[in-house]
Amino acid sequence: MDKRIFYGSVTPRDFAEGLAAQFNRGNLRTQVLGDKDNLKVQIASQPGAASGGQTALTVLLQAVEDGVMVQVGQQTWMGVAASLGQSALATALNPWNLLNRLDDIAQDIENLQIVENVWKIIEKVAQVNGASQQLSERLRRLECGYCGAANPVGASSCLACGAPLGSSQPRTCRHCGFLLNAEEPVCPQCGRVI
Repeated sequence: MDKRIFYGSVTPRDFAEGLAAQFNRGNLRTQVLGDKDNLKVQIASQPGAASGGQTALTVLLQAVEDGVMVQVGQQTWMGVAASLGQSALATALNPWNLLNRLDDIAQDIENLQIVENVWKIIEKVAQVNGASQQLSERLRRLECGYCGAANPVGASSCLACGAPLGSSQPRTCRHCGFLLNAEEPVCPQCGRVI
């Protein structure tokens, strides 16, 4: 599963609507499940589609602090591979069969590019909503536990009251290097316990 976090004023619903608008057409259909902070978008071939093999993919959209985590699952492509194999076999038996299979081949090639196209739509939705993978402004500063003043990450003491900020400093995940708040026990990027 490929996973990315987009920071900014974007919601899981924004990504789900963008994916549904792109993939709920032709031989593909989408289904959105879940609640506002935790959505699953399922993209699959229409049952009994006129051309191409069967495929399916699930995209998980979860609200995280200051953004949305997007996980794209593994695509089931065995139906597409079987359809391409059938096209190759039919063409080997009689080259004129290729003309009858052009729609199937075109649909199979489009289906093989679903994961790449999902990430393109995700990036476009993030850009339209002003979100990016860069850390949000809030995560680039520390809040003093004593007076609540904002301080730059890495400062040893509060600029306002002089209190030590050591325990408030963020950490990085030892598994993936993602920046964590001091109180986070599980990395939101890789899901491992710190």
